[in-house]
Amino acid sequence: MYDELEQLAINALYDATCKLDAEVSKDKIMLEFPPNHEMGDIASTVTFQLAPILKKSPAMIAEDIVGVIEKPELFTKVEAKGPYVNFFIDYDNYSKGLLDSIDENYGQLPKVDQKIVLEHTSANPNGPLHIGHIRNSIIGDSLTRLLRTSGREVETQYYVNDMGRQLAMVVYGIKELGLKIEDQGEDKIDHNIGLVYLKVNQAFKEDPSLEDGVTDLIKEYEKGDNDKLNKLFEDTINKCLDGVKETLKRMHVKHDKFVWEGTFVRNGDVDRYVDEMVEIGYARMEDVLRLKLADFGIKNNLVLRRADGTSLYSTRDIAYHMYKCDQGDIVLDILGADHKLAFRQVKAALEILEKIEPNSDKVEVLFYEFITLPDGSMSSRTGNFISVDELIDEAVSRAKEEIISRRHDLSEEEIDEIAEEIGIGAIRFYIARLSPEKHIKFKWDEALNFERGCASIQYAHARASKLLEKAKNQGIDLDSIECEDNWSPNEFESNLIRTLSKYPKLIGESAELRRIHPIANYCQELASDFNRFYKENQVIGSDFEGARLVLVEKAKITLKNALDILGVTAPDRM
Repeated sequence: MYDELEQLAINALYDATCKLDAEVSKDKIMLEFPPNHEMGDIASTVTFQLAPILKKSPAMIAEDIVGVIEKPELFTKVEAKGPYVNFFIDYDNYSKGLLDSIDENYGQLPKVDQKIVLEHTSANPNGPLHIGHIRNSIIGDSLTRLLRTSGREVETQYYVNDMGRQLAMVVYGIKELGLKIEDQGEDKIDHNIGLVYLKVNQAFKEDPSLEDGVTDLIKEYEKGDNDKLNKLFEDTINKCLDGVKETLKRMHVKHDKFVWEGTFVRNGDVDRYVDEMVEIGYARMEDVLRLKLADFGIKNNLVLRRADGTSLYSTRDIAYHMYKCDQGDIVLDILGADHKLAFRQVKAALEILEKIEPNSDKVEVLFYEFITLPDGSMSSRTGNFISVDELIDEAVSRAKEEIISRRHDLSEEEIDEIAEEIGIGAIRFYIARLSPEKHIKFKWDEALNFERGCASIQYAHARASKLLEKAKNQGIDLDSIECEDNWSPNEFESNLIRTLSKYPKLIGESAELRRIHPIANYCQELASDFNRFYKENQVIGSDFEGARLVLVEKAKITLKNALDILGVTAPDRM
């Protein structure tokens, strides 16, 4: 429905510019949402494009356009306000059609013939996920949901660093120092592995010569012909991944595929690609084998092999990206801002290997800044970092305290269930709501704010559910409710309808931008508009009971669908 409104506005603007002898291509006419309803429902700044042609100010051109434009159907008026041409929707004729178009799949866009391979999280298997990983996971998972809703096929991958030094240190501790994973005293296996890693670090500080044993272990594992050692590495990694997967599941995050980096060493891809770069002439032997990248504007050359001949993470990453390029049309990485140089180096290597064209958009990256907690807001069990498990437990505990203070009619089981939904929702929403370029300091009073945080949005959904349940209990058949013929939406109903109409377009735009924070902001806007509508209008028993119940139902559906993109539960009660 909103697409129809846009097209009507664009056609009217195009015809008007033709009358002014200043024709602008239809695909160049941009529309936007005004910040408030008094300024219209749809606005255009085409006047700025016309100013150089007509030699007039944009404000004067806006007046000229309004003077010749033919008001399109589904609009009550078109007005000039400064440089803007503002269109006002005819809600009497638009609302019913829009509400009829909203079903359980509202926002799901038509299928796009494009497969995206999206890698996210990919934490080293040497301990539990910690707060440094969580923004990666939440952005990656929410973006996956958004891209799928936009019609694209998405495969999510977790790149398992099985050949890294950190994991080798854990294996060394088990094999040479007699440390047992199960004896570390933690409930979760990944936390026990993290404690083994810490103890090995401490041992190395006391006796640095032990580090040579880790180097030897890496060499032996990379050869791949020691079955006993291979099994020890694989068992340790799988145990750690079991714990990581448990944490991710609790956060509503799931990966389609786990790809081990050792695969590309064992199948010969790493050596083959390195040899190719040597043959092409970009890789040269100095103290070690280095990839020369000056032609790509990169001063830092990339080391391809250690002096002892073993591969590096960066070399294996090149092989992995070659693999991903064969798996999909677009390769999309979610990476911390500290990986910018490494990504440029890998992308340059892909060009050297002629896997991608220069300036190709086949390989994309979304960089994010870091997340921190205020000093003293939590204490770590390990004394080294705050794990995601601890963060979740803290959020759920704080949510539980708030629920107990507000609700005295719930059972312990009900409180626990709602606290879990609110606590995890608070974390996911708080991180999703800001653009990835902004650093986040996680503040508990903001994240778990029942008036302005994610809980307030979840409460709007619960309020809608409760109202519909009340109507059902009073014998109202929700399956047959319809808008009354004489219903003319008031200000609060119109604002809510206007916000509902934005949703499908927002999905498409956010997916193109590869950004999830607009969806979080939309959830806040929709919940606010619904709450104002609810406060100002009687629903059950009013003269427009049918229309208002339909509006409640459609708002509930849209809010649930938007929250689902963020991986946030939409509870029916709170």
